[in-house]
Amino acid sequence: MNDLFSWPAPKRRASVLAITLASVASLNLSWARLPQFDSSALLTPEPTSFAQCPQFFANETPPAITHRPQLRELCYQAFAVLHSGNSKTPVFVAQRLNREMLEGGNEKRAKRFFADARLPSGERAELEDYKNSGYSRGHMAPAGDMTTPAAMAQSFSLANMVPQNAQHNGGAWNKIEQDTRHYVKRAKGDVFVITGPVFTDAAPRIGANGVKVPTYLFKLVYDATTLRAWAHWQENREGETVGQPISYQELVKRTGVELLPRSPLQR
Repeated sequence: MNDLFSWPAPKRRASVLAITLASVASLNLSWARLPQFDSSALLTPEPTSFAQCPQFFANETPPAITHRPQLRELCYQAFAVLHSGNSKTPVFVAQRLNREMLEGGNEKRAKRFFADARLPSGERAELEDYKNSGYSRGHMAPAGDMTTPAAMAQSFSLANMVPQNAQHNGGAWNKIEQDTRHYVKRAKGDVFVITGPVFTDAAPRIGANGVKVPTYLFKLVYDATTLRAWAHWQENREGETVGQPISYQELVKRTGVELLPRSPLQR
């Protein structure tokens, strides 16, 4: 199995180089006013790693992933992505949320999906890969969590997407995203969320670049104040419904990866 979150998978650690994110908030521009989308307006060619955006991880510690070729770390304004050039999707997407963030704005949804130019062309999904594929472009860090124009625009990077069943994307998965936001708005402090795909050996691929279709999706929620963690586990299919969350230990068992730093979690 070549993909990191294959079912099942061994525990791994990673520390890989990526490209740095330019500060776009200081530009004071509304993305919708730009005459033509150019992802380079968000990015610079300077190399970086999760060391430049540790705030998205509990205890500023990224998940324990073993280094391997074609794994690249990407920092954005509101989330961080570990991207796989093999699956052409995220391995995981990490966010730090709290009540003040979500109540600070209700940003207009962007519409411009784009291929992230920081990724080599042979390692990334392109817009044409999703066209007529039968799958929607499913956000891992939801657009509904974005509260600035720059963050909203960046959330439409294909590096933040997986091929997702359209009915699932707009149904059960959308409810999980909304329920997570509702929880964050009630929480007393920071809530860390890690979302990602899980693949099986028989998972299909779409497009000329062979973007891999996940069999499952997970969303881990960790309340840093109460030290409670739980996860939603969903099959990427039509008709999936929202069930009871699973424990953090069960998620680690299914993915084979310690997504949170070792700490006295109330699991």
